[in-house]
Amino acid sequence: MTNEQKPIGHKKRPANYKGKTGDHVQDMAAAKKRLNLRNPWHLLATGFGSGLFPVGPGTAGSIAAIPFWILLTYLPWQLYSLVVMFSICIGVYLCRQTARDMRVHDHGSIVWDEFVGMWITLMALPTNDWQWVLAGFVIFRILDIWKPWPIRWFDRNVQGGMGIMIDDVVAGIIAAGVIFLIGHHWPLGLF
Repeated sequence: MTNEQKPIGHKKRPANYKGKTGDHVQDMAAAKKRLNLRNPWHLLATGFGSGLFPVGPGTAGSIAAIPFWILLTYLPWQLYSLVVMFSICIGVYLCRQTARDMRVHDHGSIVWDEFVGMWITLMALPTNDWQWVLAGFVIFRILDIWKPWPIRWFDRNVQGGMGIMIDDVVAGIIAAGVIFLIGHHWPLGLF
C-alpha cells in the first residue's frame, strides 16, 4: 500500500496526498480537540473521558467499563440484557454523531463500543470474582485488538455508528462464548 492509499480511520487519503506520518498524528490530535465533554454524546462516546487516555484508549475504556458492570450485576439478568441492548442502540447514534463531530471514523478516543463489548463479555462469567473478570478482560482485549474473522470482516465492511459498534459487539459475544465454555464445560474449570 503506497502513502497515497493509506487510510485515515476507514477513509483513504486523496490520491494527491503528499503528507508524512506526522500529518496523520496531527489529524488525530486535531480531531480530539473537536471533542466537547460537556456534550452528553461526546461524554458517553469517550467512556466518560476514559478514551482520552494517551496510551491504549481502548484498553482504558475497557477497564473503565468494569465499575459500571459491577452496578449492572445487581440487576436481574433480563434487565441487564435490556440495558446492554439499549446501550448498543444508543451507541450506534452517539458514536456516529461523535465521529462526525470529530471528522474521523472510529477515532481511538471513542470507546463506548469497548464498554458494551466488556458488558457482553462479562455476562458469561461463571462467578463474579476478580480472576474471571480479569480473564474476560484479557480475552476481550485480545479479540478486539487482533480482530480475527468474523470481527475483522465487520470492522472493515460496516460503516457509520453501526460500524464503530459492531466489531466490539461481535468480539464481546465471542469472548463471552469462550468464557462460558471455559467456565461451564472445562473439566476442572479455569480457577
